[in-house]
Amino acid sequence: MVFDAIRDQPRAVELLRRALASDRVAHAYAFVGPAGAGRTTTALAFAAALLCESRGCGDCRACALVATGQHPDLHVIAPTPPETNPKGARAIRIAAIRELERQAALRPVLGGRKVFILDDAERMTGESPQAFLKTLEEPPARTVLVLILPRTRAVPATVLSRCQIVRFEPRRDAAAERGRALPLLGEVRAGGVDALFHRSDRMDREDAEALVDACWLLCRDLLLAKAGAPVDLLIDADRADEVAREAERWSVDDILETIGTCRDARAALAINVMPRLTVEIVLSRLALRAA
Repeated sequence: MVFDAIRDQPRAVELLRRALASDRVAHAYAFVGPAGAGRTTTALAFAAALLCESRGCGDCRACALVATGQHPDLHVIAPTPPETNPKGARAIRIAAIRELERQAALRPVLGGRKVFILDDAERMTGESPQAFLKTLEEPPARTVLVLILPRTRAVPATVLSRCQIVRFEPRRDAAAERGRALPLLGEVRAGGVDALFHRSDRMDREDAEALVDACWLLCRDLLLAKAGAPVDLLIDADRADEVAREAERWSVDDILETIGTCRDARAALAINVMPRLTVEIVLSRLALRAA
């Protein structure tokens, strides 16, 4: 089952399992918690369960399409830069919300539902929150909306009040996991990825998840370092200088592409794709960006 790989958030998973089992799924959820807590991974697993005839078997065509980001009834809305300035501030603008409204009004293509995940939903700007509120107030039938938020006050209370809140606890081992990724980059630069690919032969699913999470958390810190954020916002503030030096090697686009790779890899692991294959995809991306 798609939720089996999510071990660190038992309360959140149990709440979602109960909703699925009783067929009492809310039309909107707010997944609230810190970065690295598994909010997006859980949202993708929840989407797979909603779009799967067997509530998230992990083996069917629908689950496979969710894992590869190709399911026509799953839409992930993420912040983007302005069309006129590719290096500008990333946000969820009114055009993205209008497109969400248009897609939500259409009938599902494959299953009985449509699912929309708003990643970093706190980045809705301008008219976006008010436009999104209209969708929450009059949700199309069989449509489920999931907002990914760092805290409850990150969006207007009028928006949050129409969502069922699912809280995510901080990962206790987040700093330790992130600390695995910097040495990994050093190995890639020193000797290529051949030895790391060989290591992936011996990885079980838990090892693969830990490595993917380490890379994901590192990318988060690299973005913060490039933005000049306060050191205490880093997962592992004790290694701030090392993170800052590493951040100088990466462009923002490279970091965001790697985050996308990690997100896809985590979703693939959630539906039982082979750990070795998933890890090799992530390592290949690291090799490309760390060169």
